[in-house]
Amino acid sequence: MSGTLYIVPTPIGNLGDISARALEVLAAVDVIAAEDTRHTRKLLNHFGIDTKAVSLHAHNENQRSAQMLNYLEDGQSLALVSDAGTPLISDPGYPLVTAVRQAGYEVVALPGPCAAITALSAAGLATDRFCFEGFLPAKNAGRIDVLQGLAAESRTMVFYESPRRIIDTLTAVAEVFGESRQLVVAKELTKRFETFISGTPVEVIDWFQDAEERQQGEMVVMVEGAPKEQDQDFEQAVHLAKKLQPLMPPKQAAGIAAETFGGKKNAIYKAMMAEEK
Repeated sequence: MSGTLYIVPTPIGNLGDISARALEVLAAVDVIAAEDTRHTRKLLNHFGIDTKAVSLHAHNENQRSAQMLNYLEDGQSLALVSDAGTPLISDPGYPLVTAVRQAGYEVVALPGPCAAITALSAAGLATDRFCFEGFLPAKNAGRIDVLQGLAAESRTMVFYESPRRIIDTLTAVAEVFGESRQLVVAKELTKRFETFISGTPVEVIDWFQDAEERQQGEMVVMVEGAPKEQDQDFEQAVHLAKKLQPLMPPKQAAGIAAETFGGKKNAIYKAMMAEEK
């Protein structure tokens, strides 16, 4: 195991979901890089593991990566864990994994819990094609901006969301994607009060607002993709806008294309700019 970094998923709720291999690795490595050492220590204590843990989180991961490389250079082995689920999936670790691979050391990823996949597998939405978008921006303008860029996305979209922003996010989904778009919210996954709420944005908002305590726990929001016809119309709109662009400002061209084929002017404009880049 010397000179190796292990990516170790940890339970997202139910401690019984940790794998035998994950426990073996956590007990055998020399150092565990943890998003929150206090949180991870509770997990380790539960399973009788006394491996040294050091913090590696969003605010120190660039600096801490250099220290982790020193451990590897000394022939020691490392494990990377987040507070819950698979590291790097909307959690810290990307700079460390990149640095370790560039330095020529082995990176071994263990399979295990992931909230996005767990939620998606039981949501009842299409899973043959999907895209994971992580957390939406905290501010409404940024949130709307990102959603508009996804207005024609035909794959099922998966987002993470916090309790304090769930109503704002569902409201933005209704505004951008329309009130008839189907979605599913999964909360408290693998825990005692695990719940899946399905329906239109308005129906799901009503469910959350019926009781304040329902707006608790980490959540996965899954949104049905746009109809294929809309996807084709959007591509035609972008094509028209690009044809018109030499004759007028880009936003005006996007507006004419939106009027011709339907869709959001801002989404068409963004697609034009993205293709140019």
